[in-house]
Amino acid sequence: MKIGIDLRTLLDKKYSGISEYSYNLIKNLLKIDQNNDYIFFVNSFSSLNPKIKELVKNKKIIHTRFPNKIFNYGMQKIIKRPYIDELLKEVDLFFMPHLNFISLSPKTKKIITIHDLSFVRNKKFFSFKKNLWHFNLNVKKILDNFDKIITVSENTKNDIIELYNIPENKIKVVYSGISTNFKKRNKKDAKLLKIKEKYRLDSSFIFYLGNIEPRKNIEGIIKSYEKFLDSKDENKKYNLVIAGNWGWKYKNIKKIWHFSKYKNKIKFLSYIDEKDKKYIYNLCDLFIYPSFYEGFGFPPLEAVFSGAKVITSFSSSLPEISNNLFTLVNPYDSNSLKIAMEKTLNYDRIEENKVNIRRKEFDWENVAKKYLEIFLD
Repeated sequence: MKIGIDLRTLLDKKYSGISEYSYNLIKNLLKIDQNNDYIFFVNSFSSLNPKIKELVKNKKIIHTRFPNKIFNYGMQKIIKRPYIDELLKEVDLFFMPHLNFISLSPKTKKIITIHDLSFVRNKKFFSFKKNLWHFNLNVKKILDNFDKIITVSENTKNDIIELYNIPENKIKVVYSGISTNFKKRNKKDAKLLKIKEKYRLDSSFIFYLGNIEPRKNIEGIIKSYEKFLDSKDENKKYNLVIAGNWGWKYKNIKKIWHFSKYKNKIKFLSYIDEKDKKYIYNLCDLFIYPSFYEGFGFPPLEAVFSGAKVITSFSSSLPEISNNLFTLVNPYDSNSLKIAMEKTLNYDRIEENKVNIRRKEFDWENVAKKYLEIFLD
């Protein structure tokens, strides 16, 4: 079988979330499958980054070089040409790891992964530009045209059925994987000290990692942290570290931080190198992720597999992937998060055996095997 795969999710300079998912899924598909032929498509006006070339070395890549606006809106949406599957020369199956503008011929089997529908559930959390992009995608039409839809959680599956009236038998749920690099490390590991010095981290800190945007509830984190420090003097030993790419609609986040009386105890790190994340999870006293909505939620699982105590929301998919590994809170209640901080810091860490049992459900090679079964069905 000839399988075509869209590589456009891997064009980001800095990988996180969906780009990490796409990279790891493709890497493991190529590892376990020696029987089928893989052909890759990407549109980028500039040259491909070395990470893509290394990932699919010795595989055929069809690389068109149109400016994205012309390719997406003019060619794929309006003209509906070229058919991407035809560019790849008669593929039997075309797989998209994420929503994007696409035009495919009727003869090719089509499979897509949907990670979340936050842009439908919570439009207020997105910029006008982002909302316009999603509107122009016409998600309903894309889903109707695809033969199979894979979702990364039961929550996302239920959203698709409810919001787009897609038949349940068309949807398969496959959890994403978590790298085995995320594990509990010996506190004497010299690398921990190097990372601590590299990012100038304090001895005791509460940690958030994810995009800096309204949906992630950064404002709630700061307000809860202020209440946490106000409640007991002994809590003041903990600093707050917020790391991640600056997304959109973050001006109010900066404003709240700027006027916080604890501004000097709140540190923004921006993007963290992928290879460093696993160490910072090990260094933190507590990881917090009180997001309003997640289709899956990589950071809480990465953190708990690294031995961290974790607080997250009882909203969307987060309770589903938690399975009692996280402390769950109401993301709209800053006092609830403050109380959870105090209690969770005093809890014992989750038993390592319990964590390892749960980890098996998020093994990337097993994830790739499930995708391959769906491809070949």
